[in-house]
Amino acid sequence: MSASMAAPGAAGPGTPSAATPRARRGLVRSRPWVAVLFLLPTLVLLGALVVYPIGYSIVRSLYDAGGSGFVGMRNYGTVFSDPGTLTAIKNNAVWVVVAPSITTALGLIFAVLTERVRWGTAFKLVVFMPMAISMLAAGIIFRLVYEQDPSQGVANAVVAGVHDVFSPSSVYPGARPRPGADLVPSGGGSYTTRSTARPGTPALLPLVGIPETKLPPGAEQAAPPHGGGITGTVWLDFHPGGGGRPGVIDPGEKALKGVTVQAVRGGRVVASARTAADGTFTLPAAAAGARLRLPASNFAAKYGGVDWLGPTLVTPSIIGAYVWMWAGFAMVLIAAGLAGVPRELLEAARVDGANEWQVFRRITVPLLAPVLAVVLVTLMINVLKIFDLVYIIAPGATQNNAMVLALKLYLTSFGGGDDQGVGSAISVLLLLLVLPVMVFNIRRIRRERRR
Repeated sequence: MSASMAAPGAAGPGTPSAATPRARRGLVRSRPWVAVLFLLPTLVLLGALVVYPIGYSIVRSLYDAGGSGFVGMRNYGTVFSDPGTLTAIKNNAVWVVVAPSITTALGLIFAVLTERVRWGTAFKLVVFMPMAISMLAAGIIFRLVYEQDPSQGVANAVVAGVHDVFSPSSVYPGARPRPGADLVPSGGGSYTTRSTARPGTPALLPLVGIPETKLPPGAEQAAPPHGGGITGTVWLDFHPGGGGRPGVIDPGEKALKGVTVQAVRGGRVVASARTAADGTFTLPAAAAGARLRLPASNFAAKYGGVDWLGPTLVTPSIIGAYVWMWAGFAMVLIAAGLAGVPRELLEAARVDGANEWQVFRRITVPLLAPVLAVVLVTLMINVLKIFDLVYIIAPGATQNNAMVLALKLYLTSFGGGDDQGVGSAISVLLLLLVLPVMVFNIRRIRRERRR
């Protein structure tokens, strides 16, 4: 009877060879040119597109605007003493904190909610669609959305529409008395007569400053006052084609319908009326001896909406455009991670009595933490380099208020500043701000691989 012993480290016919990785390492060591050959295209591209530009920017930041004189760290001193660059650093900090957080939160909400509706796929398609639009096109779209004129800007059209529901604007904004008339300014945008109202003496209240094209449709011919009591007429004292007599109701002059007329005595309103379609009004006998006032509400300018691109709101408005573009990206990634969450855990929590909010907060979000970290870090790197949206959306008057480092770099180097020394210093600063986020991302990826 004979027996044979396998040599240490030898493997049977059906056993995976433990020497395979060692053999592979031996192959690489014996033929290093094979590894170099495969890596060479990537190394050339990295060197040409990443390493060389970084090295050149660092060296260039030590020279003057023309690149001929060595100035050392002076360009960096200029960067940190320039108010525009400090504003850009502050705005970049706002971008890094606000934009990725809101975008990730919205992506998480959309991903969770779309799992509970039948038309979730269609909703995801609609939300993700802005990702197909370039930053240039998105900037142009939102430049129009934020237009100040409510007749052009969608945002202000909505705001003005809601505002006018609760506080309607006047019909005759900008109207004013004819110079030399009995009506004089009385503070707060109101106009009051010098004379007092008397029964039997019509009060003629002519106004100007309203283009005929701005009158309500169907405005009638102004009529003289009629009837007893305190009466009068409010009309547009303008004769089409010229001519006419000031302070007199001429043929062709239009009535101002719906104007509020108040009788004021001792600073107190004793009577009030509104003009009819022909511009006439009638006050009760109690208004005798009072002065007539046209309150400011008759002439209040139309609500113009919010100054979205003004100095205060320009950065939040641009962040809103960014969130609109990238919320779909966050939603898709988070939805992919959500598909891998074990449903047994969610059902077990519900059986144990947890409500939907508790399931979301204590189970769904912790299990999605790695995916949320990927989305958040990716967006942070993205917003540190934000340029297109700010350059296109921010108008020239408030561009400095919305300044970010990438835009400051461009304007300093090529956009009129013509100082590539300072521009290179800004690029190095931007690189230093991006590096910590990239290092964190690389470490996170390595930890994921080790798991």
